[in-house]
Amino acid sequence: MNAPRASILVVDDDPDLLRLMQIRLTAAGYAVSTAESAERALAQVSATRPQLVVTDLRMGGMDGMALFEAIRSGHPMLPVIILTAHGTIPDAVSAVQRGVAGYLAKPFDPKALLTEVERALATTGGPRGAGDDGQEWRREIITRNHAMEDVLGKARLVAESDASVLIYGESGSGKEMVARAIHKASPRRDRAFVAINCGAIPEQLLESELFGHVRGAFTGAVRDHKGLFLTANQGTLFLDEIGDMPVALQVKLLRVLQEKKVRPVGATDTHDVDVRVISATHRNLEAEMAAGNFREDLYYRLNVVALSIPPLGERREDIPLLAGHFLGLLAAKYHKSVNGFAPEAMELLVAAAWPGNVRQLYNVVEQSIALATTPIIPVSLAQQAIQNQQAEFASFEEARRRFEREYLTQLLKITEGNVTQAARLAKRNRTEFYKLLGRHQLDPKLFKSK
Repeated sequence: MNAPRASILVVDDDPDLLRLMQIRLTAAGYAVSTAESAERALAQVSATRPQLVVTDLRMGGMDGMALFEAIRSGHPMLPVIILTAHGTIPDAVSAVQRGVAGYLAKPFDPKALLTEVERALATTGGPRGAGDDGQEWRREIITRNHAMEDVLGKARLVAESDASVLIYGESGSGKEMVARAIHKASPRRDRAFVAINCGAIPEQLLESELFGHVRGAFTGAVRDHKGLFLTANQGTLFLDEIGDMPVALQVKLLRVLQEKKVRPVGATDTHDVDVRVISATHRNLEAEMAAGNFREDLYYRLNVVALSIPPLGERREDIPLLAGHFLGLLAAKYHKSVNGFAPEAMELLVAAAWPGNVRQLYNVVEQSIALATTPIIPVSLAQQAIQNQQAEFASFEEARRRFEREYLTQLLKITEGNVTQAARLAKRNRTEFYKLLGRHQLDPKLFKSK
């Protein structure tokens, strides 16, 4: 018999409910311990170090949120799920923003409890239930955002095929991590994953990097170079910022994708290649096609399946998770005993703009830890780190794009996906409004009431 794969501490002052949850979670393959008060739970956390705590909100003595704050102070990477019969939507939002891993209103469906438990363990990289294998592919992606979970669900489905995937997302939002996850979930997982930023390399050098070259093909070509297509043969090639690729090189890329053959620069012979291509961009490729900057035939070759990653500003419930995850990694890197962020510092992180997305958040956490002199990062240090990063990320173009997307999203939420009403509120005709939605990959159907 296999041993349970995760340990969970359940806290509730109702013995009957405590026993019921213990039965359900044990049946799902978890090792479950219980505590009838928050005070006793704190002692058990220190003694047994569970991977997850599930606690009632309203209890005699210390309540669930006070227990969460105490756990976060001493064990910042330990996720906590709150259960309550008295919850409201504002309570849930507040709890999530403070870093709670999940929030369920009682009475809850047993499946909903198991879903929250799985999500909490997945976002912290902890072990999971006995029936949940095959999740290693997405282990590095920290999220509990529904839109991001939808992206990952589609990514898991498309991973089984060889279909080309085009990933849209702002700079720093995690496009390469999603591409790596698709590769890990695919039949090519044991082969190479090779990534290249098409916008960071000059055209002549990019051609050589992709397709290779032979000795003497150009000045400085002192030996043969096989290129990334051949390096990634039978694996996955990730073409980041494909929208920045020069048009002349787009023609050559299209030929390789169509013929599945590569001819290195300066060579006469071709080589067969079997490569799964995933590409990504922060640009609107339809607009680039209209402007003559991107080939339509290449676009349709790459855009068999499209995924759109929400910016960090639209997944604020992920910020405490990501900040805590980065804190654990970076505290070890810098050999510092930093345990967490002060509540005011975490509130500041949750409310910040994050034009540089997850990459910017990582930089802020790293700077905060590098300069920290206390176990808890104060709000002043977090604020300083954010201000230092703003100069690098806050461009006018990014700010305008972010505002436009958030504005359209709010309109669709208000009108429940009714494009006619939304266009009327925006004082735009429907055709123009549809173009705006297309530019930001917003689907009105997703906002309709169910």
